[in-house]
Amino acid sequence: MTRRVAVIGGGSSGLACIKSCLDEGLEPVCYESSDDIGGLWKFKENPEPDRASIYHSVIINTSKEMMCFSDFPIPAHFPNYMHNSLIMDYFRMFADHFHLTKHIRFNTKVLQVRQRSDFSHSGQWDVETENKDGKMEKHIFDAVMICIGHHCHPNLPLHDFPGIDTFKGTYFHSRDYKTPEEWRNKKAVVIGIGNSGGDIAVELSRVAKQVYLSTRRGAWIANRVADNGLPRDMLYSRMTNVLRRMLPFGLTCSMAERKLDNRFDHSLYNLKPKHRLFSQHPTANDELPNRILSGTVQVKSNIRRFQGSSVEFEKGSVVEDVDLVVFATGYRFSFPFLASHVTSVSGNKASLYKYVFPPELERPTLAIIGLVQPLGAIMPISEMQARWATRVFKGCTKLPPVASMLKDVQCKQETMAKRYVPSQRHTIQVDYLNYMDEIAGLLGVRPNIPRLLLTDPRLGLKVLFGPGTPYQYRLKGPGKWAGARQAIFTQWERVAQPMQTRPCDDPKTKRSFMWPLILSAAVVGWAAYVNRNNLPTALLDKIIVYLPAQD
Repeated sequence: MTRRVAVIGGGSSGLACIKSCLDEGLEPVCYESSDDIGGLWKFKENPEPDRASIYHSVIINTSKEMMCFSDFPIPAHFPNYMHNSLIMDYFRMFADHFHLTKHIRFNTKVLQVRQRSDFSHSGQWDVETENKDGKMEKHIFDAVMICIGHHCHPNLPLHDFPGIDTFKGTYFHSRDYKTPEEWRNKKAVVIGIGNSGGDIAVELSRVAKQVYLSTRRGAWIANRVADNGLPRDMLYSRMTNVLRRMLPFGLTCSMAERKLDNRFDHSLYNLKPKHRLFSQHPTANDELPNRILSGTVQVKSNIRRFQGSSVEFEKGSVVEDVDLVVFATGYRFSFPFLASHVTSVSGNKASLYKYVFPPELERPTLAIIGLVQPLGAIMPISEMQARWATRVFKGCTKLPPVASMLKDVQCKQETMAKRYVPSQRHTIQVDYLNYMDEIAGLLGVRPNIPRLLLTDPRLGLKVLFGPGTPYQYRLKGPGKWAGARQAIFTQWERVAQPMQTRPCDDPKTKRSFMWPLILSAAVVGWAAYVNRNNLPTALLDKIIVYLPAQD
């Protein structure tokens, strides 16, 4: 019999789960409480309870080549940083191409997920649902994948702001913000300097009389547009990652902080935090320094108290006649339909093996997908988790003993506590490339760099020195995709295409191949040494053929 899998949520993680189930011969049934796919990225004028909500102008912080599903590149003509409407277009293309929508039950809410009485033997679950007409049903599933994300329940810590009950203006959480027009010529305070806080402060500052950006700790501000106008995340490679892990933490922070300060001095702009760059989830914003420089945004410290329409900041600064306060103070996550003994959440912390599996379940038939805050794109991570989880459901991949899983959970929590400043925001942090490689290793799809350098040197060099795009995880193993190699070789063409909107006859700089040649020879030599016991003699001639030629 085909195993049935309940997928809860039809956002990007839910779509990845449906496809992974189909790829593994499982039968997915997805329950989506709204009338459409997209989850967080589906813009709606009016926020709905217990659902993620975005403002009209949201543009993603990761570039298209780094955020796409690994066997379905985003169209080349799409911009590198996409507006939420284009992300929805891509999701629809993905769902249509792989025939995913027919497996989704829209306008259906999951009320309860409960282990069956024979769970220790069957691993099955009872799932109770309710449709838009109020009709409730119970279903039996062999496995469950929870894909509701972590942007559903706003964190609104009003108790930390004395006098807020006396405030005469309007206040709300950032999830309720949609457009700036109604705040033209008004005074606004934005609390929080994460990505949403920075974006909203910048957008309001274009129409408001004055915007004040309140931050307790300050922040390091990274920009999407890096050297030579390229997407920042496309410049981070496996080799960069190796060097960063080899160097002391303080040194890598200092080097990166100096780079950010060369763009604008964080101390001069009153933004520099006490913590190091890699001890906090960075804020990506290309426009904030310009808005501060033009005076339309003023950076303020933490709020001491509200009194009527005035706001008093720490160190005595007071702003009168404030019309709007936006709390960009993050989110809490929970699983209200799931019994606490299955997996509990406390202080935005959940005990999950590799952030996916509850380690103490008798049978590994429940997976939580997308519950991470990556330094990078979440879509490929959710897809990787889904690929791994479905293989576990089938029995093709085994989980380690409970004690080993619990030790891994504890180790990750301790590592996170040492690196990051204490915050509810830093409980599910992962580094994109390290985490992808970790799960890919369990799945059997992690690229073998030394072998690639010997058998396909051109590809190996691109994987080692190029961006860590998701296609790398379709080169081999379960789910291997025949188009992965070509997708890697053409990724920079897709970066360039949307910007080629007029003919440009400027002479191109002649490219020197000396350093690539030297570097390639050194790397291939290293690979040959690593695999010296398995290296056929005749293979050296083949390697030389593939090395880049010098003009």
